[in-house]
Amino acid sequence: MSGTANRVLKNTCYLYARMGITMFISLYTTRIILNSLGASDFGIFNIVGGAIGMLGFLNAAMADATQRFMSYSEGEGNKEKQKKIFNVSFILHLILAIIVGFALIVAGHFFFNGIFNIPTEKEFAAKVIYGSLIISTIFTVMTVPYNAVMNAHENMKYYAVMGFIEAPLKLLVAIVCMYTSSDKLIIYGVLMACIPLIMLTIMRIYCHKHYEECIIAPYTHWNKKLMKEMVSFAGWNLASSIASILTMQGVSIVLNSFWGVLANAAQGIANQLSGQIMVFSRTMLTALNPIIVKNEGANNREKMLEATLAGNKFSYLIMIFFAIPFCIEMPFILKIWLKEPPEYAVLFCRLILLRLSITQLTITFNTAIGATGKNKNSNLMTSIIMIFMLPLTSLLYYWGAPIYTIYVVLIIMVILLFISSIYFMKKLCNLKISQFIEDVIKPCLIISSITLFIGLLPLWEFEESFLRFIIVSSACCISFGISFYTIGLNQKEKQLMLSLINNIIKRNDYIFKK
Repeated sequence: MSGTANRVLKNTCYLYARMGITMFISLYTTRIILNSLGASDFGIFNIVGGAIGMLGFLNAAMADATQRFMSYSEGEGNKEKQKKIFNVSFILHLILAIIVGFALIVAGHFFFNGIFNIPTEKEFAAKVIYGSLIISTIFTVMTVPYNAVMNAHENMKYYAVMGFIEAPLKLLVAIVCMYTSSDKLIIYGVLMACIPLIMLTIMRIYCHKHYEECIIAPYTHWNKKLMKEMVSFAGWNLASSIASILTMQGVSIVLNSFWGVLANAAQGIANQLSGQIMVFSRTMLTALNPIIVKNEGANNREKMLEATLAGNKFSYLIMIFFAIPFCIEMPFILKIWLKEPPEYAVLFCRLILLRLSITQLTITFNTAIGATGKNKNSNLMTSIIMIFMLPLTSLLYYWGAPIYTIYVVLIIMVILLFISSIYFMKKLCNLKISQFIEDVIKPCLIISSITLFIGLLPLWEFEESFLRFIIVSSACCISFGISFYTIGLNQKEKQLMLSLINNIIKRNDYIFKK
């Protein structure tokens, strides 16, 4: 396990370096864009972008299938099969890009004729953004096979470099919008659509140069049986992907229909902040997920479950390390970040962080279930749970429910999904529920309770200020660190951590002596 742990640590360090730079740039970029566009135009961009994302479910399903098959075959050590997987995936995503593009064009007619609640004077700009994002989506679909290859090879160093390129490009777009005299909303949408094309070009050149399986030769490496397997796997993912995307992106449309674009602005801020915090957990999972699938491909179920449970625990703990102090000091943070945050932004941010924290407790279970290839029933159950969320929320809004109702319903949905994923992990992967409670739930709840309690104490003595923010953050950090080491780590993980720290110290001593 030490070799695997060292590999995960190295890859995670690359990804955290990427995250450290891109998160700062992204947060600053959001501030510039919000100030340049204004809350109304920022809300329009989010509602249009939400519609695009809502219809991108096909790509999500195929992306999961490609990642699973590529990592599984890497675990098997079958290079010829990887070439076939890449070619089948490339052709399928080319077809998918065409289908998604056409579907979005047709859907646009309905969006702009009765669904979107957009001021008349901004309708042309919204249509330009919609068209630009269609092009952006097509390029994004075509990057999936290359992302799968790099993940299968666990090449997180290059993945980090891609982030170093993408984030400054987004900042450049924001700066252009700040100084342009043209319609800022249109300029922002068009320039943002160019970034996926640049990223696809760079990724394509790199992968074809460094990986032998990246050969576009469908006549030589086409495999009909493999194609059916991948489409079947993606098909079962499709139901849950449709439900997930419709639910999460449909939130924008429901809020817009009942509360207008200013509610979308608050939602956009909440999504931006939660997305940046989620990067910390996703960073670790990006390095860990290929290992889960590879272990299943190598018929090592014990290590697969070990990696899965560890992934859930550490993903949750990483999340609450930031989420708890952020939730406590959310009003102050948003004032510093945005100067004048949109109404409801504080409430939305707190509720979405609560929902995402619950999600982290079973975040790797989907990867583990997918690794077995038996994803039919779990995806159907996920779809059934999710499908009723938006109609229920719309009905509650119609009856006069408050604006935060949609996030309350989302939290209830996440709890039901939590129960469902545990059931299928027990059935398909022989997960012991007692082990899950002991290794994941128990330490996570204890650490959360201690950190939250200690973090709330300064609020009784200090008024809102930068000093209180520092005190709250420090209290949370110290209490989390102590409880994490004493409660969050088992004996094996403590030994592994100390071993890794010693290795890092020895390497540094060797470098300095040279």
